[in-house]
Amino acid sequence: MGMAEVLRSIKDAEQAAEKRLSNAQDESSKIMADARRKASELITEATDDSVKNTQSTLDKSRKAANKDADKVKSKGAKGVETIESAASDRQGDAVQLIVDSLMPQ
Repeated sequence: MGMAEVLRSIKDAEQAAEKRLSNAQDESSKIMADARRKASELITEATDDSVKNTQSTLDKSRKAANKDADKVKSKGAKGVETIESAASDRQGDAVQLIVDSLMPQ
């Protein structure tokens, strides 16, 4: 094998190595782009799930709070009815007391 053939063989090997390196860099870039895209999709999905879970929790809390508020409202309405009933029953006595206090005896 002559010097020219050895140099040519070395040159061919260098070109093949450069081509492999270029292909490897291209493949690496593709892998990185795919990984970034997948990471972005995962973040978006996680954000959407978080928003859904938060909304669900808020809805459940709001429903429970409204239920509690309705109980308190009902209790308060019964209390008002009791007071109004007692006041109505005593209205005659109160009027008589006022009339008696205003009338000279």
